[in-house]
Amino acid sequence: MLSRTAAALYWLGRYVERADFIARLVEATIRLDALSARPAGEAAWQSALAVSYTDEAFAATGHPAVQAHVARFLTLDASHPGSIIRCLEMARNNARAVRTALTREAWTAINRAWWLFANRASTGGATETLNLVEQIKGETRGFEGATHRMMRNEATLLIQLGAAVERADNTARLVDVKYHLLLPAGESVGGAVDRDQWTTILQTVSAVTAYRWLYSEGLRPDNVIDLLVSRSELPRSLAACVEETVTLLSQLAKRTGLQGEADRMARARLARCQKARTPDIIVGGLHEYLETFITENALLDSAIARQFRFL
Repeated sequence: MLSRTAAALYWLGRYVERADFIARLVEATIRLDALSARPAGEAAWQSALAVSYTDEAFAATGHPAVQAHVARFLTLDASHPGSIIRCLEMARNNARAVRTALTREAWTAINRAWWLFANRASTGGATETLNLVEQIKGETRGFEGATHRMMRNEATLLIQLGAAVERADNTARLVDVKYHLLLPAGESVGGAVDRDQWTTILQTVSAVTAYRWLYSEGLRPDNVIDLLVSRSELPRSLAACVEETVTLLSQLAKRTGLQGEADRMARARLARCQKARTPDIIVGGLHEYLETFITENALLDSAIARQFRFL
């Protein structure tokens, strides 16, 4: 396989997963905004910008951090790489470059998602925006399903590897939303608004039912953190993404003979994650743990690029 083909497949997986994450982030922020009293509502949208690393780009627009402006910025604004439309455009370009490696269903899902933005100038109000992101999530889930039905070869494994690396990064950022999001004045940790915020994060990763299955207590922040960080039963948890990355790299090594730095880094990260315990993570600082994880994920991404000769 040509190195540019491998790179296109890997980044196709990453961009589709990133579009799905931003859609989920917008959805979560709309719900958090609805739960928060001003000025905490603006803090919700500032947190969305912070965890998507688009806060500086948005500040340059001069607009206030309210739903109408931030939702449009994260979905429709093609002037920066952190919007859904740019992610889908890049995914579509990469898919076109490797069109013969994809099934008709996989290509159609990407193309349909991209066409959702045709002639659209505004996301509308909260209801219209939620409808839009739900459609985007539907198409990205369709692409993921189509990928799992493709022939299991190097092309499929590279797409799934890109998605796993991106998903790990996104889950870490999503959990970190709670670090950036302040409770309204007068609200206590563990109070109604705090619980609603944690519930919204669970809803964003479709983990409400999983939480109820795995924890007999009511909603507790430490259990939510444990679920999203340490429980491999949840496909979007950090633990599950780390395990999947190791498995996919191993399968690619068997098929391509390319094995090296990325495999070692992925296995070392898996060993660290398996030793980590949620109470220790919380005591040591959840935000610091997540920042370290995000940095390690970026280093792994670079190692993958070198190992498979993307550069």
